[in-house]
Amino acid sequence: MAIGFFALALFLFLGLDFEQGSPTPASAASEGVEVTYGTVLKLMHERTKFRLHSHEVPYGSGSGQQSVTGFPNVDDSNSYWIVKPVPDPSAKQGDKIKSGTLIRLQHMRTRRWLHSHLHASPISGNLEVG
Repeated sequence: MAIGFFALALFLFLGLDFEQGSPTPASAASEGVEVTYGTVLKLMHERTKFRLHSHEVPYGSGSGQQSVTGFPNVDDSNSYWIVKPVPDPSAKQGDKIKSGTLIRLQHMRTRRWLHSHLHASPISGNLEVG
């Protein structure tokens, strides 16, 4: 439950980047863009324009798990995330996601889940995201 809440909060905090421009979540909905389970997307921070990025480089301290950062390059293949349901046997790939639904994000290349840790990040000092 905490992982799903974290993913939803992150999803709402970041803007969607659909490669055909950079619509915000509100404009994506008004343009008729549907997000379904299995959608592959990039998440972009509105102010900095950095994308949520990960690769198989572990944190050197703290959890030692796969690091997650913000990355400025648009064409980076390590910034793709797959929208997945919180474990629910009735949710199927391709099902439209309704507003307010809890989701999980899976890194496309490494297949690892986005989650947080109770360890300080070596860069920001905030909680580590793995």
